[in-house]
Amino acid sequence: MTAVDEPGPGELGTDVQQPDEPDAERIAGGHRLSLAEWLVLCLVREQPTYGLVLVGLLSRDGALGQIWSVPKAVVYRALPRLELLGLIRTVGEQRTSQGPVRSLFEVAPAGRMAVQGWLGTPVEHARDVRSELMVKLALLDRTGADSRDLLQAQLARLLPVAAALDDRLRATTGFEHTLVLWRYEAMTATMRFLEALIAQRKVS
Repeated sequence: MTAVDEPGPGELGTDVQQPDEPDAERIAGGHRLSLAEWLVLCLVREQPTYGLVLVGLLSRDGALGQIWSVPKAVVYRALPRLELLGLIRTVGEQRTSQGPVRSLFEVAPAGRMAVQGWLGTPVEHARDVRSELMVKLALLDRTGADSRDLLQAQLARLLPVAAALDDRLRATTGFEHTLVLWRYEAMTATMRFLEALIAQRKVS
């Protein structure tokens, strides 16, 4: 699947207004988490775990790393930051005969609430469907959660952008038309993908 892009407000004259929604990317205190940090937080929420386990899951050939890989150093930087923000906490240590002491992490109540909100929030841009939305769908699938509400919300978020691109397509010429046509076709493919997933969820 190919990552796709879309025009932002004012770009190519679309000036699309997105519906007002809580910014689930921000947590208590106004801090914003990266996609890698959200992944780490979500995996810790699944069950208490060690950094080494997270590194394996998020490596290029790991269960989630095949969707969005996170380097080892980034995983280990994320853990203390998430703990500092009160989203996870250290609940034990494992001493090994070789190597450093391993800390066992579990999710804190604030982290559990943050994950719940983030997993239910559609991505802002169509280009993020290939990365962030796919990550959310994979995480929901790992826990057996229903993704239909997220998919419906994602479709609703992109509908006005698709409509604006359709209008713009009719009003452009030359290379600008070529550019808008590429974005329109990419958006159409994204919408078909979402609709197909929703139809599959209804059947199952």
